[in-house]
Amino acid sequence: MDHEHYSKERSASLDLLLRFQRLLVSKLYPGDSVGQVPNTYSPDLLGVGSLLKKYTALLCTHIGDILPVATSIASTSHRHFAEVSRVVDGDLTGILLPELVVSVVLLLSKNAGLMQEAGAIPLLAGLLEHLDRFDHLAPGKERDDNEDLAWPGIMGSFFTGQSCRNNEEVTLIRKADLENHNKDGGFWTVIDGKVYDIKDFQTQSLTGSSIL
Repeated sequence: MDHEHYSKERSASLDLLLRFQRLLVSKLYPGDSVGQVPNTYSPDLLGVGSLLKKYTALLCTHIGDILPVATSIASTSHRHFAEVSRVVDGDLTGILLPELVVSVVLLLSKNAGLMQEAGAIPLLAGLLEHLDRFDHLAPGKERDDNEDLAWPGIMGSFFTGQSCRNNEEVTLIRKADLENHNKDGGFWTVIDGKVYDIKDFQTQSLTGSSIL
């Protein structure tokens, strides 16, 4: 009964924090402030931005304390990782953080000046190393990483310099080769002059072959 009471109390607390977090985001969501320069923001808006920074700092401090411990326990075995992930998923890390990150990205895209003035983004960036260490323990991580790397269209625009020169060594594929390959059931496509095999992606996509 004590455990059940604690779970309900904790859930209510998290729900209250989530409501508060959403209230902060809604107050910062651009209305009349779009396009304003930083020194023209209203004091109320800057006050909400300062409150968001303090809230984010407290949240990041908690998560920064939790994740190293979680990583240490989860590294014992896959079973430990699964159990720790379940606990973390029900903690602030799994409930508040994902929505906060998405909200901050949304606010940044709508009003970058205001978000830079608020100063919450560097606090979230400080969690990346902790999150990355924990994620690297996930079973199947290497497979997922390989699948990501097998789809150059996602990261291709980030590769410059030496990486581009290395790409010159790849095989030259003629238009006739591509057409013959696709007639035999393959799925090659050309993006910016490079040929990509998206056959595996086709089986997972919900959009249908015609759109691809």
